[in-house]
Amino acid sequence: MTDVTPNMTPLTEASTPAPPKRARERFGVIFWIAAGFVGLVAAVAVTCQWLPLADPNLGDYTAAPMALPSWSHWLGTDNLGRDILARLCYGARISVSVSFGTMAIGILVGGSLGMLAAFRGGKTDLALNSLMIVGVSYPSFVAVLVILGLWQPVSIVKMIFILGIFSVPLVFILIRGATLSYSTREFVMAAKALGATNTRVLVREVLPNVLPAMMTVFLLGIANVVVLEGSLAFLGRGIADPTPSWGKMINDGSGQFAIYTGFQQYQLAFFPALTVFLFLVSLFLIGDKMRARYDVSEGRL
Repeated sequence: MTDVTPNMTPLTEASTPAPPKRARERFGVIFWIAAGFVGLVAAVAVTCQWLPLADPNLGDYTAAPMALPSWSHWLGTDNLGRDILARLCYGARISVSVSFGTMAIGILVGGSLGMLAAFRGGKTDLALNSLMIVGVSYPSFVAVLVILGLWQPVSIVKMIFILGIFSVPLVFILIRGATLSYSTREFVMAAKALGATNTRVLVREVLPNVLPAMMTVFLLGIANVVVLEGSLAFLGRGIADPTPSWGKMINDGSGQFAIYTGFQQYQLAFFPALTVFLFLVSLFLIGDKMRARYDVSEGRL
């Protein structure tokens, strides 16, 4: 009699399929170095008034203007004898506050409208998408320059509000694209079939899947706003004096090139420019790693 019993090979460790590569991925050392630097800048921005720093707006009358780095002034002094390290730390408060506040408005308003438009579809999607495309097409940088020029003096709240409003259209388009890829998935259809309300489906099913895209947009948007704030300060449309910011320090340092020689030509602009560069690189590294880990590709956005 022929044995027709199927070959029941026991499931062994060797035959167990390997877990997906993404499950074994780690962020890596470079990611944590970048995250540590961003965290350090944020911590300094929050706690700078309690740190043992000189007054960033008052010069040290015992120090010569444009003094080179020393034990008394680790990064030297500017043309008015003010400590560059103190102004750099207090300038982080402006740049970080403006960038985080701007993207918070962009994510809350643009992200919410983008998810709503993609989920509802129809006339709601058509109306909101058409409006936001017009907003993206408009030269927002020129508009920001004009508005800040008319709305003097410029404060942190004014700049955050204006930049936040102009960030909404781009965030809307990116988050809408990410939401469209999930709004027709099986688990969303199943939740609707079980009688879940649209609000519950949007919050409990769609939002958790769109959060990685939101975080990536948030981080990369912060980097763009830091550059934008620095550009506005460089063009004289930044926060009113004497409050320091990285862009304003770079602008002030550009006026010293023809006056001093050697390293003194560049020290006032060098340190804030280096800080901005490292901050932007760190943000892009974090955003790129998170996009790769959570499969938030530019094509899907």
